[in-house]
Amino acid sequence: MTVNKSLLSIMVATVLPAVALVSCSENDEPEVQKPEDSTEKPGEGKYVFATSVQGSGGNTANVLLTGESLDDGVLSTVGNGLGNEGATQWVFYKDYLYALTYNQGEAGTTRSYILGTDGKMQQRNKDFRMNNRFSSYGTYEDDILAMSTGEGPSQFADSHGYNPMTLLVTYLDVETESMRSNDTSTGQYSVENYLGNGEYVTLAGAEQSGTKLYCGLVPMGLSQYGVAYDNGKWIRKEEDGRDWSKLIHTEAGGTGGGSYKAGELAGTQYPDECWVAVYENDDFLHPTLAKTDKISSPCGRYRSQYYQTVWAADNGDIYVFSSSYAKTMTSDLQQTTLPAGVCRIPAGSTKFDDYYCNIEEQTPGKNRSFMRCWHAGGNCFLMIMYDRPLTEKGFAATELAIFDADAKKLSYVTGLPSNVSSIGKTVYNSNGKVYIPINVENENPAIYAIDTKTAQATRGVEIEATSITGFGYLTPKN
Repeated sequence: MTVNKSLLSIMVATVLPAVALVSCSENDEPEVQKPEDSTEKPGEGKYVFATSVQGSGGNTANVLLTGESLDDGVLSTVGNGLGNEGATQWVFYKDYLYALTYNQGEAGTTRSYILGTDGKMQQRNKDFRMNNRFSSYGTYEDDILAMSTGEGPSQFADSHGYNPMTLLVTYLDVETESMRSNDTSTGQYSVENYLGNGEYVTLAGAEQSGTKLYCGLVPMGLSQYGVAYDNGKWIRKEEDGRDWSKLIHTEAGGTGGGSYKAGELAGTQYPDECWVAVYENDDFLHPTLAKTDKISSPCGRYRSQYYQTVWAADNGDIYVFSSSYAKTMTSDLQQTTLPAGVCRIPAGSTKFDDYYCNIEEQTPGKNRSFMRCWHAGGNCFLMIMYDRPLTEKGFAATELAIFDADAKKLSYVTGLPSNVSSIGKTVYNSNGKVYIPINVENENPAIYAIDTKTAQATRGVEIEATSITGFGYLTPKN
């Protein structure tokens, strides 16, 4: 996902609660040093808050506000800030603010902003409609990476006219304000049979560590191309009366990210495996594949969005989390038997070691999972937890917890309001605290600070708006 070492930004659908990151290390300093236990910034920079205001007529206004502190005060959208079109995700990266908008089934759009030398927000000159939709994103060097999987060029179609599924990447260069896409015309970005079992994959996030790029691989099952290949070679053979051929759809159906075509086998036949691709750079070619059977797929999920759960700790170790979302699959042939957990790829390695922790057994009832997780400084991570098992209906995700990878300990955050409607989409780490937008019912939203040692939350600056959809810190650009 998009990661700034002092600010992590995460993508979610606008209708869902998102969550935040925490810093478990007092050495996890931002790029601009701050006084101890203060968020007041030296120099010319400001905090920027992306807000939305619901009008009495049902219309929504989106406003970018600026402020001096996260710890206290009240900011109003009335007569202040820069109006804008809103975004699915606000991405703060290298003193640029990008508005990524997900258009279901169509190409995504983006705009970008800077903080001017006059201390006011300014929209940059270019708007982009990406060549492809995106279902996940990340960063590498100067680029924001928007990624998805879709049908490849027709010149690679099989005898049935089925096109192979292909990785689609849009590169947004934040410094040059330019856009480019990967070249799929050569066929080298096909993701068919990516894992050696015939199934195609999509990517969940992109985490840079050194010059390498680590991406969680989500097996999607067999496309029409995969089902038809070599007279059904990749359809899993019947075992103990379990028949995977029954999973092949006889007609098209579903909607959004759950849509499928006749002749597809949607969803993996191997739910008790976890795969991570390690690329040498961001060309997404010739990966080394790491595999473990201790956890399931390394991603969080909501509709057609795939959330990153592969994160580098400060020492370079790669921690790979699985929410075991495959427990929600309709067919027992595709349901994982593994609990939500975490494994590790040591720094500099391309293989999993023997590290493992069962996340579920530390939750109430020892059976709950999480929607998302993020690196929070040091060897700690923050997770947004579901309020009931994934096997039950109506689960919600408005609780937070800190996971200490060294101690293998999960601690739920206390001090949050009881009427939380959603948890914000971006976070900011400073001096052993993490600052998170908390949106509540029938009250103004506010930024909350979480002490990463005690997991205690404290209310900070309040925004007179309906919700805070993102926030971060920017220094002026000419």
